[in-house]
Amino acid sequence: MQPRHLPLAALLIAAAACTPAAPTDGIDPEGKTFDAVGPEEVVTLVGTEPFWALKVEGGEGLWTTPENQPGTRFAVTRFAGNGGMGFSGTLDGKPLAATLTPGECSDGMSDRRFPFVATIALEGTTLQGCGYTTAQPFTGDPAP
Repeated sequence: MQPRHLPLAALLIAAAACTPAAPTDGIDPEGKTFDAVGPEEVVTLVGTEPFWALKVEGGEGLWTTPENQPGTRFAVTRFAGNGGMGFSGTLDGKPLAATLTPGECSDGMSDRRFPFVATIALEGTTLQGCGYTTAQPFTGDPAP
């Protein structure tokens, strides 16, 4: 049987969303699947330098950038690991993998504080950012 090689995006998600953590960080030491974000919650991931946003609602993602403000819609699959959750899909023919993990996050450009850390893997590029949901919003000025 030939060894199976996973794409980099799959490996990043596995490492970020499924790595067991110490019991002191709020993650179930017995490996309970991450359930802090309900399936009905809209999830938004944002980043700066370069600016980007991914909004996930149900099985659809909306990717926006300053150059594409209306955004591009694409199908996503959601999955949960031990320490967070992930989304995967194909954006303009390129694999996209996103992770959302608990942790205080700052976008570095405003006084906003976000409840999640976000990572996007897109065509060999890794983007770092922050995330929030409809039930777990960011705090700070809504329009800085």
